[in-house]
Amino acid sequence: MRAVIQRVNSARVYADGAFSGECARGLYILLGVSVNDTERDAELLSEKIPKLRIFSDSAGKMNLSALDIGAEALVVSNFTLYANYRHGNRPDYLASAPPERARELYNYFLALIGARMPCQSGVFGADMRTEMSTDGPVTIVMDSELLRKN
Repeated sequence: MRAVIQRVNSARVYADGAFSGECARGLYILLGVSVNDTERDAELLSEKIPKLRIFSDSAGKMNLSALDIGAEALVVSNFTLYANYRHGNRPDYLASAPPERARELYNYFLALIGARMPCQSGVFGADMRTEMSTDGPVTIVMDSELLRKN
């Protein structure tokens, strides 16, 4: 699984033109699922992301996690995180999991992270539009494959 995590002041997502979810100060997470991902990948990311110390303490140092500050999360599925752009100018998405398996793992991730912190989401497979106010900006790209190796 691959996650692009942005520290935000707020974020909202609209799916097929209708409001779907939002978060106040917290994490905006784009989540992609690969053909090789399992439940363990969702578990690894959902354990690590809320503990990332990317929020500033009173001295202005990034020493606090989302859990420390009571942050919220907004999670949006995004198969394009597995784009292969090496050949030509039209990316392929063959490394992305098939829709049914991706939906299953996406929903599993939502349940896991939602048990750790307040969380809302977009609608899997929908045409979505997001609005956000980034904070920093702080952006972290996390891949569960790297976490599996530790």
